[in-house]
Amino acid sequence: MTTPASIDAVQQTLADQNYVCGRALATVVFLSLKLGRPLFLEGEAGVGKTEIAKAIAAALGRRLIRLQCYEGLDAASAVYEWNFAAQMVAIRTAEASGGAERSALQEELFGPDYLVERPLLQAMRPDPAGAPVLLIDELDRTDEPFEAFLLEALSDFQVTIPEIGTIKAPEPPIVILTSNRTREVHDALKRRCLYHWVDYPDFTRELDILHARAPEAADTLSREVVAFVQKLRTEDLFKKPGVAETIDWAKCLLALDVVDLSPEVIADTLGAILKYQDDIAKIQGSEAKRILDDARATLDPA
Repeated sequence: MTTPASIDAVQQTLADQNYVCGRALATVVFLSLKLGRPLFLEGEAGVGKTEIAKAIAAALGRRLIRLQCYEGLDAASAVYEWNFAAQMVAIRTAEASGGAERSALQEELFGPDYLVERPLLQAMRPDPAGAPVLLIDELDRTDEPFEAFLLEALSDFQVTIPEIGTIKAPEPPIVILTSNRTREVHDALKRRCLYHWVDYPDFTRELDILHARAPEAADTLSREVVAFVQKLRTEDLFKKPGVAETIDWAKCLLALDVVDLSPEVIADTLGAILKYQDDIAKIQGSEAKRILDDARATLDPA
């Protein structure tokens, strides 16, 4: 599929993949695709940053390549490594059979057959379906040296393997970077990208998202779930629930055949929306009833 020709087309294309987004996010996605610029998405965990990369890849029929970032990630782990175990087997086999010439063996050991491609190198390979979507997820978990390497890689879309040479992408991948903002990402990298802060959705959009992701839930239950989570986010919590938790909670309630919310049901299923014991303890009992009453009041002001 070709890239969407307008902002409205982006919204519709993503909606076809059950991803509901506002016009501001659709605009920056449209510009990223049209201009070939990396897209940097920042926001709280669970607001849909990773999901948009999946939706774009599915909508365009492109391969999704995900680089999950973590502390200590280095260039070698992100680009390539050599299959050391297979190399050792080849060396011992050559020795046992009388041995090949050292130069020929070395050329074979550091050839394509023993190269293990990691996400950045995979994203630079040609693909019949078109340039893949490269998701660099949770970049804020890495350190500054990796950021510096990534800055260079995203500038030229090429990597150099000393034993093989330079490999350049025939067509730049569609690059989406995400950050939960546990630390600030360097300005130099952000300047290479189009930027968008992905916030928690308002009631209407979150209800639309829930209808798209859990269509089997009755409208009454969906409205109560969204209203409760929206109120819950205003509480003093260590980790506020994201949209992902809203969807998970609704599916848990459906699995329990819950028709509408009650303080008892909420107490039994809080682990679906809150992930820290201190937060769960804070919302138990009368607090759950208070938040539920407040949520219902917003649904029926009269």
